[in-house]
Amino acid sequence: MKSRTEQSVALFLEGFNCSQSVFAAYADLFDMDKETALRVSASFGGGIGRMREVCGAANGMFLVAGMLTGSVEGKNQLAKKNNYEVVQRLASEFKKENGGSYICRELLGLNKDGGRIALGDTTPEARTEEYYKKRPCLKTIQGAAAIVERMLLDGLVETDAEGKEYLRTDVNYTEFILERTKPIETASQEN
Repeated sequence: MKSRTEQSVALFLEGFNCSQSVFAAYADLFDMDKETALRVSASFGGGIGRMREVCGAANGMFLVAGMLTGSVEGKNQLAKKNNYEVVQRLASEFKKENGGSYICRELLGLNKDGGRIALGDTTPEARTEEYYKKRPCLKTIQGAAAIVERMLLDGLVETDAEGKEYLRTDVNYTEFILERTKPIETASQEN
């Protein structure tokens, strides 16, 4: 599979938020057009609506996971459980790569003094050279895309004669992903 990390970075450099940048790079694999992918993922940037909660890059990664493993039957508890397991494995990997956090404000180094994030400030910062220097966003986008490729898509993507990538249809994605990825460590395993 060709790397889509560069596509994620390019989308961010075009001005899209972290969630959009990760999710839209994979949309074609789900027969989703870029515009729809950008709309679906738009609200998750800035740590969800610029509230500085869960990092947008992580949210983009979770959206890809939902496309692969999300439950489509409301009463299917096993499908929900398996999707949550995949998401928690992704979150664990993301945290390992980002200093133990997937919280936007922590990744940005905001409110270290215990101060509160000013909710209601919805204006995104201008994308200047200084912005890119002081923000870890490119790193988190690259990391999230690498996790998607390594943990979710490795072995699931094939390429046709014209070079177009597509998802295999001969496997159950959830089972395939759960079999190949490492389970998360639980508190009882750590003790």
